[in-house]
Amino acid sequence: MEKRLMHAVQYNAYGGGSNALKHVEVPIPIPSKDEVLIKLEAASINPLDWKIQKGTLWPILPTKFPYIPCVDVAGEVMEVGKGVTKFKVGDKVVGSMSPFSGGGLAEFAVVKESVTVSRPPKMSASEFAGLPVAGITALQALSQSIGIKLDGSGERKNILITAASGGVGHYAVQLAKLGNTHVTATCGARNMELVKSLGADEVIDYKTPDGAALKSPSGKKYDAVIHCANDFPWSIFEPNLSMNGKVVDISPTPGSVMSFALKKLTFPKKQLVPLFLLPNCRDLQYLVDLVKQGKLTTVIDSKYPITKAEDGWARSIDGHATGKIIFEF
Repeated sequence: MEKRLMHAVQYNAYGGGSNALKHVEVPIPIPSKDEVLIKLEAASINPLDWKIQKGTLWPILPTKFPYIPCVDVAGEVMEVGKGVTKFKVGDKVVGSMSPFSGGGLAEFAVVKESVTVSRPPKMSASEFAGLPVAGITALQALSQSIGIKLDGSGERKNILITAASGGVGHYAVQLAKLGNTHVTATCGARNMELVKSLGADEVIDYKTPDGAALKSPSGKKYDAVIHCANDFPWSIFEPNLSMNGKVVDISPTPGSVMSFALKKLTFPKKQLVPLFLLPNCRDLQYLVDLVKQGKLTTVIDSKYPITKAEDGWARSIDGHATGKIIFEF
């Protein structure tokens, strides 16, 4: 198998957006210890993917060029590496690849056993391909950063989710409603009904004055904010927060981390908290189980074959996707 080639999409330098993506034939990777080789059926793109391409995370990522982007993958196990015990050839799985190595925008990929879980064979791979980065981000923001118990047993909290129709936001709304929460959400006017259907109690058009000010229609103060939109100054968040309110920033930058440190000094009870995603098997399995039970849905904005990867890439960079953009193989 190592002599066979596969179709992949890669880029050779920073910058260039969708125009810099190249369709190539490269060797099918070989699974190392504790890895599985999967034949991809679906992959999803996250803002992280094109931010890496822009050089936002230079000099950390990527570790070398050429680089095959995307880390969220779903497919069928074709080969297992030494030490793998959870999977066998033919298993349907979903997993998360390391952004340091990438490799998701290709016909085959190797994924660590530790960040791969089984998925129902009769359900579409696209239903699960969006879960690893966006779903786990939403889950960790709610359960770890905010402390919401998703079995509904915790004290009632009022939370705000910005950009609630996006990749992370649409999962966050659904997961938050499994807990004891009142959810206020912001999104564009065209997606308000969708976000309501996902469970949000109040939905605000972000282009209105109240939306820009993040004000709850019912006048509630927020115990926590899951901030999925672009930058807002602290001065917008601060008056809307309860006494011990928290803003969880899902895309922390060096600047926001510095702000977090300063807010700890100036607003010791109101906090800006950066979220650093830690993909793991337990959280991914939890999300897969919720999808199986019909308690969590992946909203799919659009699907593209790998041969049209440039179009999906450009769609994601545009920033107005509703839910997840999926590549199919």
